[in-house]
Amino acid sequence: MKPFDMPSEPRITEMSWPTKIVFGAGALQRLPAQVARLNMKRPLVMTDAGVVKAGLVQRVYDVLKGANVAYASFEQVNPDPTENDAFAGLEAYRHHQCDGIIAIGGGSPLDAAKLVQVLTTHEPPLSRYDDATGGDQFVRDDMPPLIAIPTTAGTGSEVSRSGVATLSDTGRKTVIFSPFLMPKAAICDPELTLGLPPGPTAATGMDAFTHCLEAYVSNGFHPLADAVAIDGIARVARSLPIAVSEGKNLVARSDMMVAAMQGAMAFQKGLGACHALAHALTPISKVHHGLANAIVLPVVMEFNRPACTARLARVAQAMGDTSNASEEVLAANAVERVRKLNATIGIPVRLRDVGVQEKDLERIVDKAFQDASHRGNPRSCTLDDLRAMLRESF
Repeated sequence: MKPFDMPSEPRITEMSWPTKIVFGAGALQRLPAQVARLNMKRPLVMTDAGVVKAGLVQRVYDVLKGANVAYASFEQVNPDPTENDAFAGLEAYRHHQCDGIIAIGGGSPLDAAKLVQVLTTHEPPLSRYDDATGGDQFVRDDMPPLIAIPTTAGTGSEVSRSGVATLSDTGRKTVIFSPFLMPKAAICDPELTLGLPPGPTAATGMDAFTHCLEAYVSNGFHPLADAVAIDGIARVARSLPIAVSEGKNLVARSDMMVAAMQGAMAFQKGLGACHALAHALTPISKVHHGLANAIVLPVVMEFNRPACTARLARVAQAMGDTSNASEEVLAANAVERVRKLNATIGIPVRLRDVGVQEKDLERIVDKAFQDASHRGNPRSCTLDDLRAMLRESF
């Protein structure tokens, strides 16, 4: 069976969810049509140094120039953005008198662009719009349009309703969440991911996987999200090892780009303790978000197993288990399959292996408990539970 269920001749497809999605190899060429549809006269192109170095943003500039689209650029977004990135982007947006944003890159430029959107029409501080404190009620639908162009298959920010950044007054990765933050268009061209090295491919891919898995087992109710999540789990299980080992495999890259979108579509249902810990690990220990998720996930799954046995059994089956074992055995197999997937794609086993210091564990636990993500965990977890999971992962 082909790892990606598409016609033998790849084609560009347009879908809505409700973001307008232009998907397929070569989809970047349709960017000018979306710029015109959204009536952008001078968009601000936002990206980071890595995307510039890879030559990907130049491809965007070339397409815009070829269609005689005027634009300005801001190429200084930092990895794991902070509010400073958002304010710097806002300054560029206003200086160049822009009327829309095109964000190209991984989750960092896409998230930063969403926060610039907010700041164009909303008063600071950004923490006022923190989802954990009910700030979503203050986000209005009066922001400039955003077109998102992912160059990784991980966060799914191109179709999500959340923007994430580390804020100075909260001291943690803070989620700003509103349906009004969903990009108006997503240009999902898997050709833009072909040059991504194995390490970032693995880490971003496990971010997509964790989105799908945590959403599927979370304590919310959203059958539509469940269906999307379980399909995303199957896609990552079959295609991430191929994408890591065969970086130019367009079929596997396409499958992963779909899975990344599915993860973001699904996590409107909720996330869990894994993301709470990962959101704390990134600002304190500087661990890539997807990598932090991947390392902590098997431990969190083991903790959750008594509370979501049937769902974890279904996860094992989606990952290829055909043993017809009992739900209890299948649920345990799901945990082991995730550990094996991590090993196959080169994810380190422990947090200490990626630079996390024991002296920081208590600070990480405190920040994780403040994070709203653990409220969606299928098994209620206390501060002590988070501490135990973190130490077991360390």
